[in-house]
Amino acid sequence: MAMGARKIAAALAAGCTVVLKSDGLTPFSSNVLGVLGEMAGIPKGVLNIVTALDNTPKLGLALCESTSVQKISFTGSTRVGKLLMKQSSSALKKLSLELGGNAPFIVFDDADLEIAVSSAIISKYKVSGQTCVCANRFYVHDGIYQRFSQRLVEEVKKFKVGNGSIEAVTHGPLTTSVAKVEEHVKDALRKNAKLLLGGHRLPELGSRFFEPTILGDVDDTMAVMHNETFGPLAALARFNNEEEVIGRANSTEVGLASYLMTADLSRSIRVSERLECGMVALNTGVISDPAAP
Repeated sequence: MAMGARKIAAALAAGCTVVLKSDGLTPFSSNVLGVLGEMAGIPKGVLNIVTALDNTPKLGLALCESTSVQKISFTGSTRVGKLLMKQSSSALKKLSLELGGNAPFIVFDDADLEIAVSSAIISKYKVSGQTCVCANRFYVHDGIYQRFSQRLVEEVKKFKVGNGSIEAVTHGPLTTSVAKVEEHVKDALRKNAKLLLGGHRLPELGSRFFEPTILGDVDDTMAVMHNETFGPLAALARFNNEEEVIGRANSTEVGLASYLMTADLSRSIRVSERLECGMVALNTGVISDPAAP
């Protein structure tokens, strides 16, 4: 809802009407947003909620080619973002695109351990890892690696996966990425990564549930380090120096967000300036929220 609200608010403030196309697999939050808009007094026809699953490509094409639509804001995959840009080119339509991520989470050995662990939990496991700014690759300095991995495992063990309507449950199902998470785990284990926690589906809960998982001693030959997982899988890799970790963090085609844990102000500025990404979170796992989108 926050993702839709921050886009809608700007458009309404500018005096524009809005068409909100929700994800076909998760339409209810957008529908509720429409109801809340009516309750807040937004006139009918100003905020319009459209849902579709099988017909999403046709709907997207219609919105892109329509001369009535002056601006499109899209959050989603790089593949679809490229398609929307191509489809909008004939109308010279303005686009704002927030596309795929592969966010590095860097922990230097001078970092506050508890802050680093709590930040890792927020940035990796919120919404079971299903946001484009979720941490995907964890680079942990060798001097703090053992303590960090141990504390992270201890905290993630406290999670309870299940139906979100049950009060004790902390993490729910995945939408589409169960098979991808499973393949990333299997690929890493075949290449000698260590399974520190989880690693399996939870069929007793349903076909879309996967255990919160932590892999250790991951290296750059493994798929999880190059492809966004979009699920509850933290892949921990060791590093030894600043120059090394900057190079590894930047070795991706998508630079949306990065996370940096260090007590050294000079280092935080120096490293942040060299990370090739749009956003850097310093000593926090929250890179944006409704108050600071």
